[in-house]
Amino acid sequence: MASGLMASGLGAALGGGLGSAAEAAANSAESAENLIGIDEVQRSLNRSRASVYRYTNTDPRNLNPAFNPRKLNPEYRSDQKEPLMFHPNEVARFARDVLRIKEVTVEVLNSPSTATQQLLGSILEELRTIRGLLSSSGSGTSDLDARREQHDQARPAA
Repeated sequence: MASGLMASGLGAALGGGLGSAAEAAANSAESAENLIGIDEVQRSLNRSRASVYRYTNTDPRNLNPAFNPRKLNPEYRSDQKEPLMFHPNEVARFARDVLRIKEVTVEVLNSPSTATQQLLGSILEELRTIRGLLSSSGSGTSDLDARREQHDQARPAA
């Protein structure tokens, strides 16, 4: 029996190293968008909604119970009214280890680019261009330092 688990969101690389702390922070932000809801879990496990809720590690007295390897563990919630969200890797682990589904595939698809992502991309490109111009003009930083010194000398100390 094979089960394909799919989630929409920004493409998160499954496996592979991160080059910097900035990339790690970006990937953690992306992973928050890659969470899947009860409906997607139900479809991917081919189980009823009631059975998915039975599998889920929840407790009415404890909003975020400790990890239980025999249950499907949802992501952290700050309010009881928030919907249950699951990381695709957790759903795959549960399907493989608890339900004994032999072949489990986690597939994270790229979401369409939003206006915000496009704007951030253009800002990043412009910053890279500015940085390139500043580094290629080498003397630009010394000119800037000289101007700062002149400005500081022209102002009387308070």
